[in-house]
Amino acid sequence: MSSSISFEEPILVTGSTGFLGTRVVANLLERGFRNIRCFTRPSSDLRKLEDLVSQHEGSGIEVVRGNLLSTADCDKAVQDVAVIYHLAAGTGEKSYPDAFMNSVVTTRNLLDATLRHGALQRLVNISSFAVYTNRKKPRRKVLDELCPVETEPAIRGEAYCYAKAKQDELVIEYGAKHTIPYVIVRPGVVYGPGSRGISGRVGSAAFGIFLHLGGSNLVPLTYVDNCADAIVLAGLTKEIDGEVLNVVDDDLPTSRQFLRLYKKQVGSFASVPVPRTASYALCALWGWYSRWSKGQLPPVFNRHAWHAYWKGSRYVNTKAKRLLGWTPTVTTEEGLRRYFESCRLGNRHVA
Repeated sequence: MSSSISFEEPILVTGSTGFLGTRVVANLLERGFRNIRCFTRPSSDLRKLEDLVSQHEGSGIEVVRGNLLSTADCDKAVQDVAVIYHLAAGTGEKSYPDAFMNSVVTTRNLLDATLRHGALQRLVNISSFAVYTNRKKPRRKVLDELCPVETEPAIRGEAYCYAKAKQDELVIEYGAKHTIPYVIVRPGVVYGPGSRGISGRVGSAAFGIFLHLGGSNLVPLTYVDNCADAIVLAGLTKEIDGEVLNVVDDDLPTSRQFLRLYKKQVGSFASVPVPRTASYALCALWGWYSRWSKGQLPPVFNRHAWHAYWKGSRYVNTKAKRLLGWTPTVTTEEGLRRYFESCRLGNRHVA
């Protein structure tokens, strides 16, 4: 593949010590890029990055510790950078202000810094399938890049969805107003050795027993190395500015298949299958009571969340394959085998 930048030009990876971020750095190193700036929080564990440095002699990895809420740290991070892979996000925050601050405000600071320095050739913003609404789409129809995102994400009752939707809006706005070249990548459920637990798209253990809500729905999995490969290509491929790319693997399992394999290969546990109509009624009732009680019961289940996670869709990766020349190199069968093995060795069960 002909790259849009040379191997010597600086590349910035935010969130570089995370589960997906370290794979992005590793992918860049394997492609021959040697001027990689890894932005990390002061408290981040650097052991994985240090392992990559030891595996790639003369790699030229530069670790920059800082906080994207600081304009000075953002200036330091983006100086002379040609491509930014923006993976840093507030994934653990449950409050809307914290999620907004650590995903949206930080992204705005980063974008403003790129305007001051003027060297940026491409920003790759990592979004999520969580931003899609899925409410007006018939069940089992294709969810692709043309599907609408949540216009009122706060109603979902999920701070992460709210922050990611607002982050995407901000990137698109800066692209239109300031001609910042960007690509938005929306992965499905990123999994692999090192990830924890079972996706909420399969079910929830919030009631003390695992409720299997996914049934026969497909789970939009993407193995972490496959996802990292697509993300890297999104920063290097020419003439795709302004595109949105969904990333999922081929041969996706149903929720029922995934859960059966997990129990067989990791460890058995009690689960209760919830029919689709019952899961919708549960979410509707929960959402009603949450509103009626003025938040006494957190709105973690509601009709908007049901449409997004448990209604059921088909997923495609044709656009990513066509524009990036990307294809998943790790099959779903092999990816699940590696994931289940890591779960078994780590004695991890339901999150």
